[in-house]
Amino acid sequence: MEVLVEDPITTCLSPSVYDMICKLGFEVRERCDINSIVTQSGEVCWQTITDCVLYTESAQGLDYRGSVRLLGPVCEAVHLHLLSLTRGQFEIRYTPWLQWTSFPELFPEVFDALESRQSPAISLGLMKLTLCLERTLGDVFLLIGKECPFLLRDLLASEELAQVFGQSVVDVLKVFIGSPCGLNLRNILWHGFASPHEVPPKYCSMMILLTAGLGQLLKTYLQQAKLTLTHRPFITLTNLEDLIVFPDVSHEVLSVLEEVMKKSTFILKIMLPYWEVALIKFKSQRFADCAVLLLTQLETGLRKVFATVNKCPKRLLTAESTALYTTFDEILAKHLSDGKINQLPLFLGQPAMEFLWDFLNHQEGPRIRDRLSHGEINLPGFPKEITDQLLAFSVVLLLRFVDEDLLSVFKEKTAVRSLTSLAEGYSARFHPVSWLKKQVLGCGASIGLWPLLPLPGDAEREAARLEGNSETNACNSLLIKITCELCHHVPEDRCVFGDLDDLPTEKQVSGHPENWWPRVLHELCSIHIPTLFCPRTVLEVLAVLRNISTCCSRVSGQVVASMELRHQQWVEKRLRSRQRQNFLRMLSSIKLLSPVLYLILLLIAVEMVNIHELPGKNAHEYQQYLKFLKSVLQYTENLVAYTSQERNKWAEAVSLTHSALLKIWTFSEKKQMLIHLAKKSTSKVVL
Repeated sequence: MEVLVEDPITTCLSPSVYDMICKLGFEVRERCDINSIVTQSGEVCWQTITDCVLYTESAQGLDYRGSVRLLGPVCEAVHLHLLSLTRGQFEIRYTPWLQWTSFPELFPEVFDALESRQSPAISLGLMKLTLCLERTLGDVFLLIGKECPFLLRDLLASEELAQVFGQSVVDVLKVFIGSPCGLNLRNILWHGFASPHEVPPKYCSMMILLTAGLGQLLKTYLQQAKLTLTHRPFITLTNLEDLIVFPDVSHEVLSVLEEVMKKSTFILKIMLPYWEVALIKFKSQRFADCAVLLLTQLETGLRKVFATVNKCPKRLLTAESTALYTTFDEILAKHLSDGKINQLPLFLGQPAMEFLWDFLNHQEGPRIRDRLSHGEINLPGFPKEITDQLLAFSVVLLLRFVDEDLLSVFKEKTAVRSLTSLAEGYSARFHPVSWLKKQVLGCGASIGLWPLLPLPGDAEREAARLEGNSETNACNSLLIKITCELCHHVPEDRCVFGDLDDLPTEKQVSGHPENWWPRVLHELCSIHIPTLFCPRTVLEVLAVLRNISTCCSRVSGQVVASMELRHQQWVEKRLRSRQRQNFLRMLSSIKLLSPVLYLILLLIAVEMVNIHELPGKNAHEYQQYLKFLKSVLQYTENLVAYTSQERNKWAEAVSLTHSALLKIWTFSEKKQMLIHLAKKSTSKVVL
């Protein structure tokens, strides 16, 4: 059991934030007439609402506290009004004004949550409402502006929204969701600070009405400006197969989670209702709802661990408006804001950290929390596979914070042992290193198809007569020399040949019977490379290596396509004399290009394996190294152009290759690659 003291925590809101959300809007007791806020037909009287927004004496900013105090009775009146309606009445009166949003069918759901009086459901409804509103406000921004701000607070600070809705209306939104100085409803919920009972339902009701009122203002603006609002398409989550580590969540796993979440000190007791609703949502196949609740509560629990291991208990609470919240960004970072080492990554271990970075942070990963909270994903179509992974990971994480006796009981279950084993063996899927490995292996597999392409016998015989010119021979000689040099630096416990003196022969380098190339690439790509907290220079080099690999893949694809096309034309005797000669030159050239591309993949792989040697270079050495890699990239980019069906410059490709091999050999002789900085393993394993 990991040690987490079970403090009697009653709130995660700091005193001033708690006061703002739970008390301030209840101080003014006078009742507000609903007819002064919304008409019988559902039209919002904005003047009544905007009159409650106060400004500082200098008129340079909003008086958030004063505004929340005056808006309290308005929110209460709106809340009672909505509760007095049936769902049918609500839809008749307000549905037309909610059609402007990217997800209008959400609002009857939120209305149902309000009627249920269940706090977790209301909080969830408010979270979904804010993501829908943010996404649609971004669409409105793009009626005038060009690049939509990523953060809601920046969106609400834009002149574009003020131009559409009016500054006073936008200021109302700032009070509710746009500033840490105000109610900040979006952030306190999405970052897991507010427990269910701390979010007054009347604020959820008010957000529904404000959204309808915005729809009314927008309709007027669109008519006057003769514009049409277009919604940006939702993001489709791809590479789902790369996400799947854990099997589908079974009934046994769900029953374990139901029990363990009541015992695990990872979960604050005040937040337990969110976990319970998350399970209910999963069982009813509301996978987006389940994911939203899990993500916010994983952040809450990890913040608790973060505050414990870094001995900063106050960080469990929301920060004041003058400081940043302790969110996933800081929880998962290498250093604390004061420069000290964050102890959480050491505490959680690399597999758990890599899982969290994969799902939340890596730019090419799903970035689930960001995309959900900013309304970029279509909620009804949210993939079950992602929710399965989050649930399974949650089970493993929660089990780390139960007592030993209970843990031993759970570990007797086969499903639990399986999940734990998979979690402990997790490695990054969406880090640039992981993508580079996939690219290298995929490109290697593509090149491996070349010898399998059928060749007409007469074409092969004629092409053979073109082989053996001086430039090709020079290339083959350089190929052997560079390959042997690189092979000296393959880690000895990953050697695919018996002894380092037993280096690959020319037949192995330029031919395929022994499958030497695929074996060595596979072995190199199976080496574990740490991915957490890579320096900028490492990421920069990885980006260049990936670009080189991408070009190699394009060349291979073009060769395959050209071979298939020309083969068919040759057999059908549809090639003119010049085209026949060009086809023959291609057949001759690709016998060189195949091992050359393999060589470049080998270069990429050995440098990738030694990527963390990069900080050993000084600034000048780094720039020289980067310049070398970019010259290799330039070669592969040119090769893409020369081998395209439009250009077919196969003889020129050989000359280009000779020049590139000379550059690689010259740089290798200077001993400036990462392989030359690495300390070789002393172990020897014959594979």
